[in-house]
Amino acid sequence: MEEKQFSGILNGAVPGEPVKKDENSRRGNWGNQIEFVLTSVGYAVGLGNVWRFPYLCYRNGGGAFMFPYFIMLVFCGIPLFFLELSFGQFTSLGCLGVWKVSPMFKGVGYGMMVVSTYIGIYYNVVICIAFYYFFMSMTNLLPWTYCNNPWNTPDCTGVLGTSRANTTFANVSAVMSGLTEIVNRTKRTSPSEEYWRNYVLNISDGIGNFGEVRLPILGCLAVSWVVVFLCLIRGVKSSGKVVYFTATFPYVVLTILFIRGITLEGAVSGIKYYLTPQWEKILDAKVWGDAASQIFYSLGCAWGGLITMASYNKFHNNCFRDSIIISVTNCGTSVYAGFVIFSILGFMAHHLGVDVSEVADHGPGLAFVAYPEALTLLPISPLWSLLFFFMLILLGLGTQFCLLETLVTAVVDEIGTDWIIKNKTYVTLGVAIIGFLLGVPLTTQAGIYWLLLMDNYAASFSLVVISCIMCICIMYVYGEQQLLDDLLEICVFILIFTVIQYKPITYNDYVYPSWSLVIGFAMALSSVICIPIYALFKIAVSEGSTFLERLKNSVKPDPDWGPALQEHRKGRYATTGPESVEVCPLKEDLKDEGKEKLKETEDEIGLTIPGSNGSTLNPSPSA
Repeated sequence: MEEKQFSGILNGAVPGEPVKKDENSRRGNWGNQIEFVLTSVGYAVGLGNVWRFPYLCYRNGGGAFMFPYFIMLVFCGIPLFFLELSFGQFTSLGCLGVWKVSPMFKGVGYGMMVVSTYIGIYYNVVICIAFYYFFMSMTNLLPWTYCNNPWNTPDCTGVLGTSRANTTFANVSAVMSGLTEIVNRTKRTSPSEEYWRNYVLNISDGIGNFGEVRLPILGCLAVSWVVVFLCLIRGVKSSGKVVYFTATFPYVVLTILFIRGITLEGAVSGIKYYLTPQWEKILDAKVWGDAASQIFYSLGCAWGGLITMASYNKFHNNCFRDSIIISVTNCGTSVYAGFVIFSILGFMAHHLGVDVSEVADHGPGLAFVAYPEALTLLPISPLWSLLFFFMLILLGLGTQFCLLETLVTAVVDEIGTDWIIKNKTYVTLGVAIIGFLLGVPLTTQAGIYWLLLMDNYAASFSLVVISCIMCICIMYVYGEQQLLDDLLEICVFILIFTVIQYKPITYNDYVYPSWSLVIGFAMALSSVICIPIYALFKIAVSEGSTFLERLKNSVKPDPDWGPALQEHRKGRYATTGPESVEVCPLKEDLKDEGKEKLKETEDEIGLTIPGSNGSTLNPSPSA
């Protein structure tokens, strides 16, 4: 009895009340709605909120950037978010199954899977590097503090000199002379940058020179995938419990770093640099384009994750409310993270005697070079470093959980047998192993080049194309013309802006060769090309004597399209007789439910026994 009560508490039940069963016993549901909201927040709030938004904000007019940013949130972000959540929740299916709405467009689902695969591969490599820095922070002195290490070059100039600083006057003088030397140099190489390039990555001279596998990074990659697998070992039932910590603790760390940051000298100048509005930039189309792109990419639209997470909701959940809560939380986190980042960077700029723009950076350059160097200036720097990288790990894991679950759910839903549903853990393990193996090349000396190539191309304009086609499909089937027309126009604007603003990728001073850019475009197109290929296949196999008849039949909703459970199939989705498409529970659940129903019948009406003379006897339970 105590065990059942404890299990009920874990599932969100109130002690003393009966444990709530899953509405969809075949696929399962979230233990409670908080788990879904926290999982979706963890999915949407990722590394980009910390290392991309603050940089975009100060580059595009500071506080003035907030105006187009929140305009795009209201008119693009929340509607797209709501569209995907309602899509998944209505059908209780993943990113492949939902395209029963119009089978010809199922290639969109395959495109989502391709995008999630690319992102999942390189995202876990970033997480594993954060793991590595976290482990390296477990020391009395951060290894990127000074320039007297074997991996340092003569060009290295540290803020704290070349040896351990103490309180003697001689060392204070050395620190001051080091600062003067830094200011006088036209280009400065910091200890954190050399630690990143020469030791952690041991970076090669180009993307084609793989060199050797960095064994410490490979080990951390294995750790990262093991953690992700263990958290998803029971699907949403286990990940829904983990997110209580992984989705909330980053806010605790952000708050600790914020409080520490604003108490530092120079922090105010950093925050002013971040927020001071330059209103004239509002008239710049590039600012609006950056705002739209940031909203679009940070919410995780067109990855398939939103559809997948919502598919485990109960049918009557208020997903419109959830869309607003999650989207606003995501954007609020981005703004809050900007205070945390720029308060520390302002402190660093003050110590160096340079403008904040000299130390501001984004992407890996912020997470693994600029911010770690700023942390070396703080008392008890290993503690702050541990907190910062632990926060990055949790932010990354929240997104990675959903990426892996998206792929697993798509495979399980597509096969759909009792065996595959019962043994979903093995599918999760298989996908995790494949993801680890595909990530091994990114742990080589050329890994950072490939990681940035995938980040810039694999999930770029292809996401916008997928969203555009999704809007067209829903508009065609349901006729929601006005709303989806507006969304489509915004998506087309983002797509056009992305194409116009395209610049070949570079990494610091390294220019990518043409052949690598071809590979990048091939990765971007590999998700989009799924759409026409599957459409042509579906038209070819559809019924009809002419091409036009086959085309019409291929876009018609599948007979199975609609809510998963028979009790929710009403109106246009109502089915009767053998055409009923109710999702049957597993055989074990059928047995248990049959026993319970039999017991209830016995308790309520007793046993009806025919008498020898044709009459019936209804004995009492005590008889």
